[in-house]
Amino acid sequence: MDMPQRADFPTLRAAMRVWLRIGLLSFGGPAAQIALMHREVVEQHRWISDARFLHALNFCMLLPGPEAQQLATYLGWLMHGVRGGLVAGLLFILPGAAVMLALSVLYVTLGAVPLVAALFFGLKCAVLVVVVEALLRVAKRALRGPLPWALAVAAFLALFALDLPFPIVVLAAAAIGYALPHAFNGTGHGDARDGPPALLDALILQDPDRIPRMARRARTAGLVALALWAWPVALLMGSAPWGDVAWFFSKMAVVTFGGAYAVLAYVAQEAVENYGWLTAADMLAGLGLAETTPGPLILVLQFVGFLAGHGGHGLWGGVLASLLALWVTFAPCFAWIFLGAPFVERLHAEPRLKAALAGVTAAVVGVIANLALWFGLRVIFARVEATSLGPLRLDLPDATSLQPDALLLSVLAAACLFGLKLGLLRTLGITAAAGFLMRAMLG
Repeated sequence: MDMPQRADFPTLRAAMRVWLRIGLLSFGGPAAQIALMHREVVEQHRWISDARFLHALNFCMLLPGPEAQQLATYLGWLMHGVRGGLVAGLLFILPGAAVMLALSVLYVTLGAVPLVAALFFGLKCAVLVVVVEALLRVAKRALRGPLPWALAVAAFLALFALDLPFPIVVLAAAAIGYALPHAFNGTGHGDARDGPPALLDALILQDPDRIPRMARRARTAGLVALALWAWPVALLMGSAPWGDVAWFFSKMAVVTFGGAYAVLAYVAQEAVENYGWLTAADMLAGLGLAETTPGPLILVLQFVGFLAGHGGHGLWGGVLASLLALWVTFAPCFAWIFLGAPFVERLHAEPRLKAALAGVTAAVVGVIANLALWFGLRVIFARVEATSLGPLRLDLPDATSLQPDALLLSVLAAACLFGLKLGLLRTLGITAAAGFLMRAMLG
């Protein structure tokens, strides 16, 4: 049964257009994707409040899998129930998956695709500026008080300088928030300082039973997603390469805490050395393709799956293995959200649990800062090396590998977005065109 809506609340059809735009423009990894989503649903359309957006993001940061895709699913569910969650989550994945499949076919038939790299070069530089803008905006609203600021700085240093595991950082922040609930303030939904309440918050105020009514259907959908995830794994077990693909990528779906980079070394080792699906050079090429296409970086697993199927079964084998890898990678993502989101929404009434998620909010600012720096270093410099200094492990750029064209494009994007205030789409378009012309002229 459809939820009753306010007259000014967006229909599912209207929301679909926004989710599709987010899916088409979600370049640059999770920090950029979260920034884009925040810009669309919080700043521009005012569907979701800052506090509710961050509350959802906190939960997604605790889950295995791509947090930005799961955040889209969560927000889509909040707005339009299970159908909304499916639409938002799928539209976040499908544009990038379609591009990755096409590039995988081109890779095995034509080799590297320099034209694509040239086209997306400018986009990566613009996305860096979008991430910085979102980081400043989220920090301004999320960090209210000395302890949240301290947690944000500590999370950044723990990840960037100490190379601590991502789950430990987030769980530690949650524990501190739980232990010190009075140190966190300004975390309520629809904070009066942010002006009129967001449309969803206003709707929930008018209809307090909205979320409980949605919860039962969400839990059913979560159980169905788990069954759909397990079904191909059980059915194909023992058949090579399909069973190996289903099992291997199912394992990846439950251990990818902290994003794709946390497990890429393991994926590369297993896929290259154990299974022999591809070479190390192929793996690096796949990562490069994933970094220049929209959607979560974990789509690199789709490329690995494609080469696994292509090796023994040709083009159509590659396509089928690619789709299988996608299925077992993302089906559990929907399960985690549909099973967990109804419970998480109940935490608003629990002060200590709410404070625990507020602690995660503060740490997330540090996480986004670390991701932004990680991404920025690799956009501006051609070579970045891990350097150990006692207990510190730092990613330091090779100053001689500075890419002047990338720096110039980043400055251009900043001028368009901050100075001229041209908006996101114009900024992306101008910077992408400039990047393409630069790379084309340089050959």
